[in-house]
Amino acid sequence: MTILVTGSDGFIGKNFLVKLKENSIDYVCFNRAQKVDELSDLLKDVDFVFHLAGVNRSLDSTEFDKQNYGLTSTLCEAIKKTGRVIPVVFTSSIQAESDNTYGISKKSAEDALVKLNADTQAPIYLYRLPNVFGKWAKPNYNSVVATFCHNIAQDLPIRIDDPSKAVPLLYIDDLLEQFMKVLGDPQDGISRPIINPEYSITVGDLANQIKAFHDSRNTLMTEKVGTGFTRALYATYLSYLKPTQFAYEVAAHEDARGRFVEMLKTKDSGQFSFFTAHPGVTRGGHYHHTKSEKFLVLQGLAKFGFRNIVTNETYELTVDGLAPKIVETIPGWTHDITNTGENELIVMLWASEAFDRAQPDTIANKV
Repeated sequence: MTILVTGSDGFIGKNFLVKLKENSIDYVCFNRAQKVDELSDLLKDVDFVFHLAGVNRSLDSTEFDKQNYGLTSTLCEAIKKTGRVIPVVFTSSIQAESDNTYGISKKSAEDALVKLNADTQAPIYLYRLPNVFGKWAKPNYNSVVATFCHNIAQDLPIRIDDPSKAVPLLYIDDLLEQFMKVLGDPQDGISRPIINPEYSITVGDLANQIKAFHDSRNTLMTEKVGTGFTRALYATYLSYLKPTQFAYEVAAHEDARGRFVEMLKTKDSGQFSFFTAHPGVTRGGHYHHTKSEKFLVLQGLAKFGFRNIVTNETYELTVDGLAPKIVETIPGWTHDITNTGENELIVMLWASEAFDRAQPDTIANKV
């Protein structure tokens, strides 16, 4: 299969070409650097067309009709001349339902493709997309997400006219997943696919969420970036960091015992850190009522000591970093860890809650 991708140098196009490469699918490109009369030659060996080209913003309103409807109309004529049935996917817009210059141009392009179906029976997919966001979208152009991510990442101001305005959003990876399904199972006729999940967030909340991503390097408090919209938005925000921003420093607390460094905090699933201990040094010597911890010795030899603060029952175990083992602290048992080796001890630590100086739930008590 060979695919023609128009608008191949645009936001959606760039992401789609990567997806096609990942799946070893051949493609040819058409972008704004090429002339429309090249379309006929490009279509000779094409089995599918993804028409992603279009103008979203222009100071000259006639550009909408020229580039959105005009290019689509020319593409349809070129497809007819091949004498073959070539499916077409078209990225339209929810603005096609609106009475503005851009929306009218998108609706006219849809109509041209509907006529192509009537003339050739070519399967047509009309995607009326909301605001699509993700890596490589152009900031300060037509995407509020791209603009906010870029500006906040670079400590530039953002403009918010109406913080309560809701913005419908679609993540680029979800769109591409739908595209790949279409390639794998093309349908006859005219399809108007609905892509899920579609997200909605106010402009004010969007800005606040991206600012929280930005601030997390200082607070170490991460957002819930593992699922859903926050996952997609965080990935998008990160894509606007410059290479010089790929790394950042964190505080190291050092004393005669060794070092302690906090790496990451979460709002509801604790925090991650690591500490070191010099040979013979004992760290800890406290208990918790509710908080629990998990220790993983990365390097060295460690003796863990435990004592039940009510019954005085004791327990010890030795862990070697060469044999990975998780040691978990238990509420009501005071505990400590001693470097019994000859080299520096390095231990990774997860605590079930982020440290709160006002309510630390850490009570000093020797084992």
